[in-house]
Amino acid sequence: MKSNDNIVIDTLPALKKSLRIAFVTETYPPEVNGVSNTAARFVEGMRGRNHEIQVVRLRQGDSDQAGSDAGYEEVLMRGLPIPRYPGLRMGLPARQALIRLWSRHRPDVVHIVTEGPLGWSALQAALKLELPVSSDFRTNFHAYSRHYGVGWLHKPIAAYLRKFHNRTLMTMVPTQSLRSELSVKGFRNLQVVSRGVDTQLFSPSKRSASLRVSWGVAPGDLVVLYVGRLAPEKNLDPVITAFEKIRLVAPGARLVVVGDGPAKNEMRQRCPDAIYAGMRTGEDLAMHYASGDIFLFPSLTETFGNVTIEAMASGLAVVAFDYAAAAENIGHGVTGLLVPFDDSAEFVRQAGVLAANPQRIGELGGNARRAAEKLSWDNIIEKFENLLLTMTGIQPPDRVALMTGGFAGDTVKP
Repeated sequence: MKSNDNIVIDTLPALKKSLRIAFVTETYPPEVNGVSNTAARFVEGMRGRNHEIQVVRLRQGDSDQAGSDAGYEEVLMRGLPIPRYPGLRMGLPARQALIRLWSRHRPDVVHIVTEGPLGWSALQAALKLELPVSSDFRTNFHAYSRHYGVGWLHKPIAAYLRKFHNRTLMTMVPTQSLRSELSVKGFRNLQVVSRGVDTQLFSPSKRSASLRVSWGVAPGDLVVLYVGRLAPEKNLDPVITAFEKIRLVAPGARLVVVGDGPAKNEMRQRCPDAIYAGMRTGEDLAMHYASGDIFLFPSLTETFGNVTIEAMASGLAVVAFDYAAAAENIGHGVTGLLVPFDDSAEFVRQAGVLAANPQRIGELGGNARRAAEKLSWDNIIEKFENLLLTMTGIQPPDRVALMTGGFAGDTVKP
């Protein structure tokens, strides 16, 4: 292991791989959010397809060390806490450190997951070294600004994001609707790479009667579920109002909130009878999903919204606004309920009507599960791989030959 003031590097023995890919991200597991989870899924997917992976990420606390047990090279960078976002950090400028790193062990392609200071540094370093670079558009930071009293920053942030992504060879977005929206705003070289869901982990089979009893739910009573960050940009007011409406037709219903964030105390004050389960991951999270009945997702600032398809895979009846993952994957009235964008009154109304019809809740949940079973991660990872191969000048059909004959970039030496 090597270290200096800027980075900590764990180098792995040289292996012949199709491509050497440097992923750069300012959030990564064990941090819990959609960006970190999806980034890890793509890393593992590409590693499983015989590519050599380097992950450039932030150090998560003093005890965090780069380790070879991850199965890929890790580079840890310094960061700072993000105000009002406990547990999340943003990177510091590191252009020169990345130039030195990639000059020693040149990647075939750099893929930038986040657009913060570390992402910008990676972009500058990659351009300096003339490395192919792609990016993800994963978070509507410009849309967040109005929720934190800095709405005047909306246009400057949007301009920064456009400048950032247009300097890459390709920007990957999760939905066709987002591609169209960004194209109108001047973003170029956009490719749709959707998201999948682990239907073995998220499954109706994980439903727990004992967990429902611990929530004080009687047999036949409804559990209304919200999973996500408790933050202003998640538009939580319709959840509270909709649950009040649901209580009128289903007095025994309980609201279960899974997640944490700066709006937690305000939500507790407004809805003190809810169950606040905090952060949940893995099998525990899957059990919480499957033990619900109706899933309310009111966010208006998602680029995708992984929780939507996780809820579908868990067999829940979803009520969501008609955009992002919901628009791509829900057939209104068949696999869930879609509400016109930002129509909170209709969101509340549809949630109340659904709660009064237990049979329809079951039908929507069953159909949602069957729809989610078609959302294969294998197909999505393959598309991502083909885009990177094409971007680096390699035709995807040549992949097998490359795997037996090495790859175009330098190898990492122990």
